[in-house]
Amino acid sequence: MNRSSSMSIRIATRKSPLALWQAEYVANLIKKDNMHLEVDLIGISTEGDQLLESAISNFGGKGLFVKELENALIDGSADIAVHSTKDVPMVLPEGLDLSIICERGNPNDALIMPASKNKLAPTTFKISDLPNGSLVGTSSLRRKCQILNFRPDLKFKTLRGNINTRLKKLDDGEYDAIILAAAGLERLGLRERISSIIDRNIVLPAVGQGVLSIEHRINDQNITSLLRPLSNQNSVLCITAERAMSQYLDVGCQAPVAGFAECIDFSPEIKKIILEGRVISFDGKKMLRESAEIDIDFGEGSNKAYENVKKLGVQVAKGLLENGALKIIDEAKIDFMG
Repeated sequence: MNRSSSMSIRIATRKSPLALWQAEYVANLIKKDNMHLEVDLIGISTEGDQLLESAISNFGGKGLFVKELENALIDGSADIAVHSTKDVPMVLPEGLDLSIICERGNPNDALIMPASKNKLAPTTFKISDLPNGSLVGTSSLRRKCQILNFRPDLKFKTLRGNINTRLKKLDDGEYDAIILAAAGLERLGLRERISSIIDRNIVLPAVGQGVLSIEHRINDQNITSLLRPLSNQNSVLCITAERAMSQYLDVGCQAPVAGFAECIDFSPEIKKIILEGRVISFDGKKMLRESAEIDIDFGEGSNKAYENVKKLGVQVAKGLLENGALKIIDEAKIDFMG
């Protein structure tokens, strides 16, 4: 059945408040320029949503949050899926594409203190201010290991659940502080809970953090044409570089890896992409950093521009590997396994 002829589009989404906000956001963008379309949300419970007691790396990584949504695309029960790009595996199922990348929101990580303390000193409490030995909640190895590099005295405990669940656990005294993505808090109207934005020199974001992406079937040209105006060129360039780096490293969730690209506009056709990547050991004692940049000229053609950005990601990954990333990754896998 041709979905476009029925004047409707079905969006597969997780059922968490943040995922539903993100799906509604995309739905509103679609309807803004296509008033004739009916947009329906298809709420799906993913395996990652059901495994709430352990770190997701124990069960195969963040791909657990998208597999069921992708199945809905493959079997035709949904037309598109809205994702937090950082949750999307580097390799997509055959027949699916992730070419629609929305404008990036806040890419940074945020420190959150219990509500009682945050009221006393709002937006001023930083990682450096935490008392010695504080217990910090996070579900991210990337965050944990980078913070250990900066504050080796801190203790960590896995933190799962949706944002409101995590905030409640913090306020109930289970943690001294927690780390969350700033974008998620801002999108849910919880900006006031942010005690401070963590300096990127301390914690570099995850690949794709702060960016919404739309997955769709490659052969559905009507849907692709409908979505194309939602894609942001600068975000596409940055995410292409970041994901190329991560894919070349090929580490999954077994080693803490961070990657973040920025785009500087010189003109509508000339842009500079700056990419930094990091690989951090399980104990935080070893941190490799590699960065590179490239000028992109769209006057030479968009295909060449995106290929050059992919090469930038590979260049940074190769630099990390040449400086010992593979040994750190192997050691991390040993620690991860037990």
